[in-house]
Amino acid sequence: MDRFQEMRVFAAVVDAGSFVGAADELDLSKAAVSRLVSELELRLGVRLLHRTTRRLSLTAEGEVFFARCKELLAGVEEAEAEITERSGHAVGVLKVSAPFSFGVLRLAPLWGDFLAAHPQIQLEITLSDRFVDLVDEGFDLAVRIARLESSSLVSRRLSSTRMVLCASPRYLKAHGKPKHPSDLAAHTVLAYSLLAVGDTWEFQGPDGPVSVKVQPRMKTNSGDTCREVAVAHQGIVLQPLFLVEHELRAGRLVELLPEYRSHELGVYAVYPSRKHLLPKVRLLIDYLAAALGREAAAGKR
Repeated sequence: MDRFQEMRVFAAVVDAGSFVGAADELDLSKAAVSRLVSELELRLGVRLLHRTTRRLSLTAEGEVFFARCKELLAGVEEAEAEITERSGHAVGVLKVSAPFSFGVLRLAPLWGDFLAAHPQIQLEITLSDRFVDLVDEGFDLAVRIARLESSSLVSRRLSSTRMVLCASPRYLKAHGKPKHPSDLAAHTVLAYSLLAVGDTWEFQGPDGPVSVKVQPRMKTNSGDTCREVAVAHQGIVLQPLFLVEHELRAGRLVELLPEYRSHELGVYAVYPSRKHLLPKVRLLIDYLAAALGREAAAGKR
């Protein structure tokens, strides 16, 4: 009787929401998964799952047992990871969330070297500008670009990026260059809808802080879209340097009001708990900190 296998299968069924999903995840047959869960329930003498033709749900006893299973399985994974790290190896799946544009422009070139250095690690990378719930959605690590608020999560600063105000030369020829942040109220603005400060853009100038309420002609949750519409001469954008640096170098966009600096954003690795930080997660954080730190030192932020 393999109690560990029973718990592993039961947890997989709950996580997947179905016997079929768990079977695919574990590379077992649906019949084997169903049999192991039934044997577990028989041995415990309780029903763990409500089964209908449409969905599965946990019983009260199932909720308690599922929570304990997850703790035990995580403990086994952590113990194995610690032992393998001592022998110079890291193993297992690393589930990572990262912002879409930063994930493509900055992180994508880094994954190859990390995988080459750790051949027994599997990466599952999800790119989204949404702030995922690390615990509920099962992520080991999230990369976030923000002025990070206090939370129950633990973070490590990896790098930083500054926000740049810019527009195309043709737009500026047609509409004129703003001489002060207050002039932005009269300009066409293309806004990133997930910007923490919303439509009140903030700057630090020679005479102190300045804020201006802008009236966006376009709002989007994609910084890439903001950049491309600005390149098409349709307005002014406030975007992180990593997103617009190639266009600035090529002259397709021009930085505006450089004496008025917008806020700097930190690039953070965020994870649920320092106490139970798996060695493979620590390896990834150290790798990203070193790689992004080299880029920052080379002026590629």
